[in-house]
Amino acid sequence: MLCEHGTDGSLGFVLNQSSNMVLEDLGEEFENLDTPVYIGGPVEHNTLHFIHTLGDKIENSVKLNEQFYWSGNLQQVIKLLRLGIIKNEEIRFFLGYSGWSKGQLEKEYNTNTWLLIEDYDSELFSLEANSLWRQVLRKKGGKYKEISNYPTDPRLN
Repeated sequence: MLCEHGTDGSLGFVLNQSSNMVLEDLGEEFENLDTPVYIGGPVEHNTLHFIHTLGDKIENSVKLNEQFYWSGNLQQVIKLLRLGIIKNEEIRFFLGYSGWSKGQLEKEYNTNTWLLIEDYDSELFSLEANSLWRQVLRKKGGKYKEISNYPTDPRLN
């Protein structure tokens, strides 16, 4: 999911790379929080980020589209998680991120390295990480629905 794109580069998160960690594994401030943590990309795995569907309920959130927001007040999020007000399907935490230097993402897109999907909906976080890509392709339909049935590694077919 692309969160920032500008003349200096781009930043986003891989949505379908789960980890074996939960927030509690990241330190005392997250004690007793069993919210899953995902791998956001290959850059700076020592940083924690989050995307959510909670909108203005989280202070300092950055609106990405009508459904999703990026970042915000982490202490507020921790408090709302502890109170059970935030559900796992409303927020996704990431260690690290995906980053592209100036012009890199455009070059990759122009060589068909990426498939642009603009119609995310809030159900995205309720999908299992390991089947997310297939389900998004099926929803896109047409030739993409057919691609969704390809094996993960076609050489093994």
